[in-house]
Amino acid sequence: MQFTYWKVALPFEYPFTISGNRSKTEQPALVVCLSDQGLDGWGEAPAIRYYQVEPEALAEALEAKRDVIEATALKHPHTLYALWLELFAEHPFLVCALDMATWDWYGKTQNQTVAALLGAVGNGKTPNTDYTLGIDAPAVMLEKMRARPWPVYKVKVGFNGDLELIDELLANSPSRFRLDANGGWSETEALDKLHRLDKRRIEFVEQPIAPEQTQAQRMLFEQSPLPLLADESCVSEADVDRCAGLFHGINIKLTKCGGITPARRMIERARLLGLQVMMGSMNESSIGTSAIAAFVGLLDHVDMDGPLLLRGDYARGLQLMPQQTIVEGSSGLGITVYRDQLSKYRIEPKGTRSGSV
Repeated sequence: MQFTYWKVALPFEYPFTISGNRSKTEQPALVVCLSDQGLDGWGEAPAIRYYQVEPEALAEALEAKRDVIEATALKHPHTLYALWLELFAEHPFLVCALDMATWDWYGKTQNQTVAALLGAVGNGKTPNTDYTLGIDAPAVMLEKMRARPWPVYKVKVGFNGDLELIDELLANSPSRFRLDANGGWSETEALDKLHRLDKRRIEFVEQPIAPEQTQAQRMLFEQSPLPLLADESCVSEADVDRCAGLFHGINIKLTKCGGITPARRMIERARLLGLQVMMGSMNESSIGTSAIAAFVGLLDHVDMDGPLLLRGDYARGLQLMPQQTIVEGSSGLGITVYRDQLSKYRIEPKGTRSGSV
């Protein structure tokens, strides 16, 4: 096969802030393209500094294994997944991008969508994405809501005065809300706030306390009047079993767990354990978001609003609307990627190697 990659970044429509005063104005990523038999497969790995992931490190890891990758023929994703794990055991974000690209390529060879290959079509379950409101001044958050009317909002909490802000948002919208604390509450704070929230309008709360607080999380699980979903506590396949008895559901992130292949297994295991299943975004462009969209028929909830939060894109074919999601293509991930747009948003300094072949 041949492979190409781009180090790129898309700006946010608004600065994106979560608990701990973690904020960013753009989303860097590594986009990969695997090519064989005249067909391209596309994948994306967003760079998340919270997890010490930078596009430069991902690109260096790819370059170090270039000879092995180019000597490999593309084939069924289940067959290649073991190779990606072996080559990039220290880089699950990169494994995700390569696995995603393999699924996209394989779907095109079979003239089937990835959703069909995953068994995620025809079961009547089609949850639509929420829209995330990052932490900001109340007036700015109300402005965001007016600019983007949406039936379900996801709101970042985990700061002083967060419930007062939620009350103001609720008073200015008929929509339902999901809250994500990103582990930003203490044990006593979480218990108090969970009981103060409007049970009719709040669907669930993600990751109320830090993932290492296992005993406190068990207490919250037993006493919370609202469903609690694991986010930072559910990174990989091994975490699914640990979340049973601590959370009512899990939020799977393709990037964190290592791609489409393990995510499908995580869903199966979660269902056996009676857990709700959500799939979440890490601010991917339409490339990574289309991979999330392939799963919607298997999910209870989905948060795939990256393209709505970002200005610009590298691909077309995915439409995110308040009441429905449309994937236009009939094979693979169902999108068309434009190389000129990747070049437009490239972040690599002039005079260095692009990685393209």
